[in-house]
Amino acid sequence: MAKCARCHQRKAKRHCPALGMNLCPLCCGLIREKKIHCPPGCIYLTRHKPYQEKKIIQKKESFSEDAFQDERLNWLALHIEAPIAERAQKDGTFTDKDVLLALEYAREKVEKGKSRLLLPVEKGALQNETGEDIFESIERCRYQRALILPQEMEDYKKEEKLRCLENVMLGVKYLAGTDWEGRKYLRDLIRRFSKIAGPAASKKLLLSF
Repeated sequence: MAKCARCHQRKAKRHCPALGMNLCPLCCGLIREKKIHCPPGCIYLTRHKPYQEKKIIQKKESFSEDAFQDERLNWLALHIEAPIAERAQKDGTFTDKDVLLALEYAREKVEKGKSRLLLPVEKGALQNETGEDIFESIERCRYQRALILPQEMEDYKKEEKLRCLENVMLGVKYLAGTDWEGRKYLRDLIRRFSKIAGPAASKKLLLSF
């Protein structure tokens, strides 16, 4: 049996219709619905969805309600979602699945720890402009404890950035449910951002850039 076209190590037991390649089960799981758009008819996607949906619900239910009572992390999460909200308002074809792919892209760049790192794009993957915007927003974000003391600006640790990204991704999966091609999360996001819009909010956002 041939080797996996992605890792070139394990046996390629699955044919990926999105990439047109044969993959091992591990690589299939690593990139499924994360780095590529899987066609609805893929048998491995169909088998995987019920398990993944159950896992998301269990993780969401176990996630502490006060996990993000920390104002610093809330501020960072706001900057993660801001580019998404902007894209959603401009582009009606942008879906919850596109959001997840953008967040995965940004998380991978944060994990690499190199600003403006050019990551190779696999065949079938998106040229992710929104993911780049999210990453840049994270890198620019600083927390300011008191607006009257602009020198008191705090950087975020890599662990905090990854934690916030993971939480936003969890929220997308939870709200999207089984309708990945829809905009359930995006509609909720636009609603939430409309509530914080205004001169005061705009001023505070600008101070972090």
